[in-house]
Amino acid sequence: MTLHTNPLASSQNGRILVPPTVHPLENLLQLDARGLLDSMRDSQRRDFLHMVAEIEAPASALHRMFAGLRDRAPAGNPLHDIPLFRPGALAELFLDLHDHVMSHPVWLHPFFVRVFEGRATLDQLRDFSIHYFNQIKNTRQCVAAAIGRFHGLMGLPYGPLNERISEITQISLAQLVADEYGVGVHEVEDYPQLGHLLFARTHIAMYRQFFEGLGVSAEAQDAPMLPGVADNVLTQRLLAGDKAFTPLEALASVGLGMEWGVPEFFSLLLGGFIRADLREKMALTPHHLEVFIAHVRYDVLHAISVMLVTSLHMRGADDVVAVKGACNTLMAGRYGMMTELYEKVFGEPCPALADIGLDRRHRLRDRRIEAALRKARQETPPEAVIGGAAWRASEKTPFSFL
Repeated sequence: MTLHTNPLASSQNGRILVPPTVHPLENLLQLDARGLLDSMRDSQRRDFLHMVAEIEAPASALHRMFAGLRDRAPAGNPLHDIPLFRPGALAELFLDLHDHVMSHPVWLHPFFVRVFEGRATLDQLRDFSIHYFNQIKNTRQCVAAAIGRFHGLMGLPYGPLNERISEITQISLAQLVADEYGVGVHEVEDYPQLGHLLFARTHIAMYRQFFEGLGVSAEAQDAPMLPGVADNVLTQRLLAGDKAFTPLEALASVGLGMEWGVPEFFSLLLGGFIRADLREKMALTPHHLEVFIAHVRYDVLHAISVMLVTSLHMRGADDVVAVKGACNTLMAGRYGMMTELYEKVFGEPCPALADIGLDRRHRLRDRRIEAALRKARQETPPEAVIGGAAWRASEKTPFSFL
């Protein structure tokens, strides 16, 4: 495959450009990792501020919907105090939380940078794809677990509007789950057959297309988890569903902490696989890389949606602290997973999060996750994890030194 016929990239005036059907930044391969992160951060800020302007425009459907809720709330109802109804407060909250999340070092983890720069062999990329698949398989279940935290019997302070606030939150999370599972809205008259429902194109199916492009056999695709991947899967599940964490923390973990960074680091991975294709002539197509392309394109919208409903549950400084703490926990778990993947795939040591001078604002404020994670390990069948018996017996966690 020559460059000028490659569906993933083309050459123009000595520059390799990526088509918009693959990535919104045609100069993706001209950027360094930091430049890409900065570009994605700026884009997300613009998208959110545009949404805030729409919410504040009296003629918009979103404005009318939320104003209708506000107008039904009697004087003194805490709903009047949320950022959504204070001019400028929603944008200020978003920019603060967005900066907190996107300043975490996980989004420039050495693994992502090395792959993006093309410093990985084809065998190493195959090894990564197999072990990261276990993370992909489980993320969507965390969002489903978080939906269950919002219901008619939960302790919201909005009185007669409790059910409506809970429902709006459920809808936002349910859309994330629907996109992950490849299902959509159906009218009663055209509801599909059972076979159609069971053959929905999930993100798991998209990832298997990726395996097809890399030449990973069906027999090799499903492997036991690395301990670091298992710890991250359990951390995400605990934050989303365990009663040790509040519904607000669950919402923050599957929204802000999970969705905002995905377009950026999936862009790094996508760029790395394009470089590998140009080098190895693997004949990859957008079909093979659809799981990365889709996450870059749609997870920004997911992040904005969940941020909006998260603001419905935030009424003061303590809630901001709680949200940041949940994101810190989630991002520390992801960093630990990527560090173990680096060492497994490249056969070289990689500094842990505790070794890189982590900023104080990203350190954990409590140890709930450690106790919950150790308990969850004991409830996990050892055969599901590589070296499972030793992993279950270990007292060390990704959070031990934070």
